[in-house]
Amino acid sequence: MTRWGAAFLERLELAGDEVVVDAGCGTGRVTELLLRRLPRGRVIAVDASQTMVEAARRRFAGDSRVRVVRQDLLRLEVEEPVDVIFSTATFHWIPDHAALFRRLAAALRPGGRLAAQCGGDGNVSRVREATRRTMREERFAAFFEGWEDNKLYADAEGTRRRLEDAGFERVETWLHEEPTTFRSVQHLTRYLEAIILRGHLLRLPEAERRPFARSVAEKIAAHDGPLLVDYVRLNMLAVRAPAR
Repeated sequence: MTRWGAAFLERLELAGDEVVVDAGCGTGRVTELLLRRLPRGRVIAVDASQTMVEAARRRFAGDSRVRVVRQDLLRLEVEEPVDVIFSTATFHWIPDHAALFRRLAAALRPGGRLAAQCGGDGNVSRVREATRRTMREERFAAFFEGWEDNKLYADAEGTRRRLEDAGFERVETWLHEEPTTFRSVQHLTRYLEAIILRGHLLRLPEAERRPFARSVAEKIAAHDGPLLVDYVRLNMLAVRAPAR
């Protein structure tokens, strides 16, 4: 994930003195890269997770250029409108993109920029299909009664319209594929446990977690071609329109 954030950050032109919100900062790995581009600027690092916020605060302890804040992005508040909002691997966790984009627009100064990347239409479709099949198996089904997956993997055109409706102009949105390959089912199983299936595994007794992840990995491996997770990224660049 960090490598995608680093690559996307290269698209963002910065003078070095901006105030930037890192929306969904996690533990701050990409925030560190952002700070290198802001020798005279500041970062407001925002995340909804207390665990992530605590980790980011430890990472940036003593750095006056960074303020780490726990906030829900749908309720984002800043003391003064900022120059840039940057985000990677976060927006697909928020199903109401229309409300999200309105909130982000309100936090930007007129002419301020949004640069964001998240999971897009078709993201991890093999994993999702294999996971649904595994959840229905008799061994696991009872643990997933009432399960809802609220992530939104939006398409580029719908995202463009929602950004424009929220008050952005000069909007660019596009999808690109980032397939990630694995050496073996065992390697993929460990990755699924650590990254993609964490929420699912919390529903299971500890003894059932590895078998569940292994079953998902084996179903993915049954596809023809390389053993991979089929990531699709949704990219957004936009400018806050002047107040009318």
